[in-house]
Amino acid sequence: MSTLLPIIIQIVAGILGGQAVGAAMKQAALGQLTKVLGGGVGGVVGGTVLGSLLGGATGTDPAAAGATGGAMGGLLSSALGGAGGGAIVTAILGAIMKNRA
Repeated sequence: MSTLLPIIIQIVAGILGGQAVGAAMKQAALGQLTKVLGGGVGGVVGGTVLGSLLGGATGTDPAAAGATGGAMGGLLSSALGGAGGGAIVTAILGAIMKNRA
């Protein structure tokens, strides 16, 4: 379970970040499925990238968080990276869908 927890946190945080950006980008026709999928995928990617930048944690092992402060630091970087990644991917999808219309 300890290897799944960071991934679950990244997905949930990514979905929340995607929902926030989707609410802010009302002019783009973003459906709920687009926000959820974009946020979830972006959350995993963002959490993994941030974790690897902050001391070698890849988002799959919070105990290997290195400089981020152990397990809690790994989970925090998963949450922050997940929210940021989900927001970024959802914003990119919103810009693409806006330009298509």
